[in-house]
Amino acid sequence: MRYLLATTIIVCSWAGTAPADDARLEALQKFNDFIGEWKGNGGPDKPKVDPRDPVWKESIRWSWKFQGDDSWLTFNVKDGKHIKWGEVRYRPATSDYELTLSDLKDQKTTFTGRRDDKGYFTFERTDPGSGETQQVVMNTAAEGVRFVYRYAVKPKGRTVYTKVWQVQAGKEGEALGAKQGSGNKGPECIVTGGLGTITVSYKGQTYYVCCTGCKDAFESNPEKYIKK
Repeated sequence: MRYLLATTIIVCSWAGTAPADDARLEALQKFNDFIGEWKGNGGPDKPKVDPRDPVWKESIRWSWKFQGDDSWLTFNVKDGKHIKWGEVRYRPATSDYELTLSDLKDQKTTFTGRRDDKGYFTFERTDPGSGETQQVVMNTAAEGVRFVYRYAVKPKGRTVYTKVWQVQAGKEGEALGAKQGSGNKGPECIVTGGLGTITVSYKGQTYYVCCTGCKDAFESNPEKYIKK
């Protein structure tokens, strides 16, 4: 699948080595800026798009998911040209991330990657048939108001990636530059530490969560998250 977009978390302090589930949560928290609704424009990944180039608009929704002690991130793409949905998991044994993507034909592809010091997540896989390396890079910008992901390929035997396409998106309800220099990002999600945008109540107290996944997790066991 040459043009498959390779796109798809509670902070605790521990003495000694953290259990696998806590290490997973802490690592996935680095994706907190991705959580929410995004409106994006896609097209070829090049400085200037030609009027004849294929372009499209898509909506992206990132959310947390929980099952028992397991946690991961999911995202759904509406009207996307390459991706239908995806999920991101952390692998404590190898200290890296696993990205699974589903294309418009429901074919799944898995990538692995890491986050660099600048906040860029880079995922790669080698196609077993052609030997081609496929790469997806994701990052936020403008204090978390912008989200960008891009897809590139490197043919077998080559050393340089060829840029294929990218999507640049803005967070729903946020204006570019609105948060820059403000120093205030709002309430914190009680489950993951991200930006709280949804209110939940327990025993007369109001708390905040960042997505419906965290809302479900909190309501299933509020004492667990209040204690942490």
